[in-house]
Amino acid sequence: MLSLINVNLNLKKTENSENTDNNKESLTMNYDNLYNEKIKSAKDAVSVIEPGDAIVFPIMPGEPPALLDAIREMDTLDGNSLYRMLPSFPTVDVEKSKLRQISIFLSGMDRKGMNAGNIDLLPNHFSDIPSILKKREGDKLVIMATVSPMDEDGNFSLGTSPSYVASLIEGAKRIVLEVNENMPRTFGEKNTIHISQVDALIENNVELPELVSPTPNEKDLAVGREIAKKVKDGDTLQIGFGAMPNAVMEYLTEKKHLGLHTEMLPEKLVDLTEKGVIDNSAKEIHNGKSVATFAIGSKRLYEFMDNNPDILMLPCDYTNSFDTISKMKNLFAINSAIEVDFLGQCNSERVKGFYYSSTGGQSDFMKGVRLTESGTGIICLYSTAKNDEISTIVPTLFEGAPVATSKNDIDTVVTEYGSAELKGSTIFERTERLINIAHPKFRDELREKAKEMNYM
Repeated sequence: MLSLINVNLNLKKTENSENTDNNKESLTMNYDNLYNEKIKSAKDAVSVIEPGDAIVFPIMPGEPPALLDAIREMDTLDGNSLYRMLPSFPTVDVEKSKLRQISIFLSGMDRKGMNAGNIDLLPNHFSDIPSILKKREGDKLVIMATVSPMDEDGNFSLGTSPSYVASLIEGAKRIVLEVNENMPRTFGEKNTIHISQVDALIENNVELPELVSPTPNEKDLAVGREIAKKVKDGDTLQIGFGAMPNAVMEYLTEKKHLGLHTEMLPEKLVDLTEKGVIDNSAKEIHNGKSVATFAIGSKRLYEFMDNNPDILMLPCDYTNSFDTISKMKNLFAINSAIEVDFLGQCNSERVKGFYYSSTGGQSDFMKGVRLTESGTGIICLYSTAKNDEISTIVPTLFEGAPVATSKNDIDTVVTEYGSAELKGSTIFERTERLINIAHPKFRDELREKAKEMNYM
């Protein structure tokens, strides 16, 4: 009797398995049909844009170049906006009344345009971008992104660039995709777009934009050595954008059990993961996973990311939120600045007469790290600029300089001449410590100025 029951159960299991397989095959065919129905030319795909719509592109490799070229040719633009962050392709040559181009973070592609008055800049904390865009544009958001090919469940991955786009998918007016087989398939919450959500798509299998890590110079390496000395085994790293923060990773090869929770996935992640330095085993959240919100690097980095379950690409309003940051006990945050004044205020965006960069997530992490139990916040910069002609340690920021990190959120400042711990220090103490890491040829002049200001 028991054997007969077992036979019946096994037959039932086989039938259920066959039904499941059939259902799955049927769904896959349905997704394929949907996919084929939505394939269009680039010109037809961008025709979903209506006057007044706000177009949003992801960060650099996630930008859809063929769709951008089609937008350049549109003659129906009227009161539209285009939001881009760290763009890798030139701006659109069109009247502002037809297309207002707004940068969320400047790159070489829109920096000159912004300073010429042709491109506008949206001040923001990285963590706030999704909520800012929703508030500004409401139900007029049109998402256009380069994505990885559709999987068997009908999902496309945002790959290198979930960042702010991931949190805008739900509620978007239109979604238009540029499918590229070179975009890595990555994992993480809100990192997918289902074919049923897509209004139109095109295929364009071009190489992704790459950003090769610059060769560190002597100053970079000096700063890197100084910062690396402070990193402890088991720390979780947030590495900012730039040559100096990345130079730190050159000196971490002897560390153990480091974690990564950052914005931009650094190129050196590949080496340090393969060497076992970064294993994320000591992290309080996302244990065993490297976490980031966007990536720009070489083809080697993109290939390392592809179908890698040990990397989570998550939305910026999660990675950079105070709630998330505060859950990490030993976060070590590294960011860079253009100049720092005696109070400890950091200008990370503007040089005199020229807007160069943006805040990004610096203030998210520099303030957020103070909410952790044992975190450290580093601001690094060269001690001089313009071929050693001017000091970057200054009595006061120049008139019109934006403050990215406030005097109340500053922790430690590092130049090639050492470290100045400012957290919990008085103005007199800050001034002395900062002058000690300034370039030697400017120290006497800085001390005289400090005395005039009654800071010494």
